[in-house]
Amino acid sequence: MFFMQDQTASIKTRSYHMSPDEFRRHGHELIDWLADYYSKIEQFPVLSRVAPGDIRASLPGAAPQKGETFEKILSDVNDLILPGITHWQSPNFFAYFPANASGPGVLGDLLSSGLGVQGMLWSTSPACTELETHVLDWLVPMLGLSEKFLSTSTGGGVIQDTASSASLCALLAGRERATGFLTNENGCDGRLVAYTSNQAHSSIEKAVKIAGLGAKNLRSVEVDQNFAMRPESLSRQIDADRRSGLIPCFVCATVGTTSSNAFDPLLEIGPICRQHDIWLHVDAAMSGTAAICPEFRWIHNGLEFADSYAFNPHKWMFTNFDCNCFWVADRRTLIQTLSILPEYLRNQATETGAVIDYRDWHIQLGRRFRSLKLWFVIRHYGVEGLQHHVREHVSLAQHLAEWIRADKRFELAAPIPLNLVCFRCRGGDAANQLLMERLNRSGDLFLTHTKLEGKLTLRFCVGQSNTTERHVRQAWRRIQEETAVVLKN
Repeated sequence: MFFMQDQTASIKTRSYHMSPDEFRRHGHELIDWLADYYSKIEQFPVLSRVAPGDIRASLPGAAPQKGETFEKILSDVNDLILPGITHWQSPNFFAYFPANASGPGVLGDLLSSGLGVQGMLWSTSPACTELETHVLDWLVPMLGLSEKFLSTSTGGGVIQDTASSASLCALLAGRERATGFLTNENGCDGRLVAYTSNQAHSSIEKAVKIAGLGAKNLRSVEVDQNFAMRPESLSRQIDADRRSGLIPCFVCATVGTTSSNAFDPLLEIGPICRQHDIWLHVDAAMSGTAAICPEFRWIHNGLEFADSYAFNPHKWMFTNFDCNCFWVADRRTLIQTLSILPEYLRNQATETGAVIDYRDWHIQLGRRFRSLKLWFVIRHYGVEGLQHHVREHVSLAQHLAEWIRADKRFELAAPIPLNLVCFRCRGGDAANQLLMERLNRSGDLFLTHTKLEGKLTLRFCVGQSNTTERHVRQAWRRIQEETAVVLKN
């Protein structure tokens, strides 16, 4: 009787949630803030000037007991957070490789966050899975990739967070294929070997550690004068390892290395991998976007030999971080490598075998609705718009290279096939280090460095969404001005 009476009682509770009307108002405020930020972004020093610990020292020591107003929170973003931001979206950002964003990408990401989808299974949100499959299939002809990567063929694509995760998944699949899927059951026995060039991204070394091969079983293959992997060196190393009783299982070729934008010769590496039945993964993290332009599709010559391929739309296709597109030619191997199906994830759609469950295509179980932002970007720009901006960035980098060649104080340190210019002033490592430090401290632009042939080399990457000729000319003028000071001293 008491239970029945309690059911009819009026329950009064207080909600601390943001109401729909408040969300609408504050959402407009935040979009306005972002629009203002982009309109004045060039006023900020590109590289943050705070010292280590400054941001934390400015924050309260304990969380607020009572909730604070959105106005107060946004005010603290201006006062406390912005000083600690290195402005990756500044058109004067020429460091690393870009992690560029765009209006449609941000709005697509906002929609993804608002929907709050957890797309681990087809059944947990069919649109999350099917849009992703469809957009990844769109990209295959857009980039001139092999049709074997289509979901309608034996392969298919999935969105990973970064190229690091894609490389790890490829390595795991190669490991399992080489051992008949016994390594997942018995662990590595120390005989599995992987290969990449000595210019490859550091994520490959991390992957072999995570996958249990160990760093000692990663072979660093030498490169040629253009910093591309030497196929003959790869072949010799594989033969030597086989004679020693080892099991070669994975080769990572790079299409656009981080240090110098070098391109490993897939047409020669591919047949070697086929001959030895070794998984060939192609990492095109930044440069892959260039293939949207037919004149740059030479970068994919030989990709038909690849077992897997990945590139990052978040690096040069105006899709905000994080978004890596990863394809395999044989999805069954990847799925068999990564699939685990506990009882609590069983469902009718999965049991039919008629759907894709992307939880089986990567390391993590949970996944965000990342394809929305990529879909927004492709639909907003169209293929034509994406091609326009890629061509413009490549052209600007080539102009910069011409200016460097014409100035006797400088030398180019590597070929410039696309949008990365590696150069140095002729004053030696100390002069180049000082030049970079002076430029970055000025706030006018941001450059990073590498070492090529043992020499400190400056890297200038043209790829930020809003970079124009004005910004590149202005950066070159500042480089010349600071070089004059450095060499004089």
